[in-house]
Amino acid sequence: MSTIVYRISLLLGAILAQVPIGTNLGLFWLLWSLISGRFLLSRGAVFPALADGGLPAEAVRRSSAALTYGRWAIQTLVEAWHQVVQEEGTWQAHRYEGFRPVACDLVGFFRPRLSGCLGKHYQSGADKALPAVVFAVVAAVGTLGLVRFPLIRLLLRADPSDQSEADLQRRAVRQAGASLEPDEALIVDAGFGVAALLTAGVSHFVARVARNFTARRNVLPASQGRGRPAVYGARVRPLPRTHKGKIIAATPADATAQWVVGRRIIQAQIWDNLVLSTSTPGDTAFRCVVIHDPRYQAPLVLVTTLSVSAYALWCLYRDRWPIEQLPLAAKQMRGAHRAFVFGGESRHRLPELALLAGNVLAYVAGTAAAVATGFWDRRCRPTCGRLRRVLLRVHFGEIPVPEGTLRKKASVTAHLPKGVQGHRRQKGLMPPPTHDLQPQKAA
Repeated sequence: MSTIVYRISLLLGAILAQVPIGTNLGLFWLLWSLISGRFLLSRGAVFPALADGGLPAEAVRRSSAALTYGRWAIQTLVEAWHQVVQEEGTWQAHRYEGFRPVACDLVGFFRPRLSGCLGKHYQSGADKALPAVVFAVVAAVGTLGLVRFPLIRLLLRADPSDQSEADLQRRAVRQAGASLEPDEALIVDAGFGVAALLTAGVSHFVARVARNFTARRNVLPASQGRGRPAVYGARVRPLPRTHKGKIIAATPADATAQWVVGRRIIQAQIWDNLVLSTSTPGDTAFRCVVIHDPRYQAPLVLVTTLSVSAYALWCLYRDRWPIEQLPLAAKQMRGAHRAFVFGGESRHRLPELALLAGNVLAYVAGTAAAVATGFWDRRCRPTCGRLRRVLLRVHFGEIPVPEGTLRKKASVTAHLPKGVQGHRRQKGLMPPPTHDLQPQKAA
């Protein structure tokens, strides 16, 4: 166990190398509290989670101040983490017919009682959108040992002037598309529209669309010799539908494909050279693929700009699911689904650190030997939940702090006001007491 603790400390030290001195030590203990699952015991409270590990009161205050007032950005930590994983070489990116998948999704940390929380995110249990702090997450998908692992590469928060998910989606697609390599493809779910992907200039993408999706041919239909000349191409309906009691047949596919997985046969229908239903011929063309899997009642409808086989598209879209592990490891496994932080920065920074801490813990669990949580765990697997239960028993006094810049900042504070006069939340200093300097009248 000491080897795993030492390795986590080294990883955190590499991630926090560019953070200012003093702030990096506070974030070091805060990340350890998240990784060890102490926020589950404190039910989202920062001070009890830090104190539960055995930190003295002064260190607890410094860690809280680093979270609230520290000069750091989450994207700097994410880039450092991405570089550390690439240098170790254990994680290998997936590749299908020359393209690597990069998944994108929205994550919401629900805060129904938070004052001034303008963002909203859909919650399946309530079947409606609830107040939440929403983030856009972009992660490259690969293999870590025997499991698929999403390596986080971009964390984006909502714009303070526009808290809508639509604006966050547009910004996430634009930034993710700009960061894609020539051999990478962006994989998104049905919440991201095809029009937004094309408008943002994403050259390579695979997007799931609704079953009632329609498109048009990228060529004009043949002239009938009368009437107004056609402006749009013929409409294409990948699946049949019913409208006012009448069945509208599906458009015949341009090509078909099938492959065998296990004992089931998966079939695919392909339509090539399509444009949006509101576009004229000459706009950016794409393909539509409908995949029928016997395990599911509804077919999978995909839209892509890649010229790969239907089997490769099926594999690429299946690699979107590992990104769902990031909010699971951050919220339910780390205890960040509840948070007692209310500041304008800390309400965003704590979920961001939780997402990063969950990714770090899943990586360490996947690269280390599986640790059993007890005698009953006879067939243990290298999961972040098992490792978190074991790390919860580690006292912070036993954790080695990497040498170097990760230390307390020796600042000179003798000239600063102390006590009530130096309180941060004081609106204004009390005026000094005045004495009656007027001469007293003679009796």
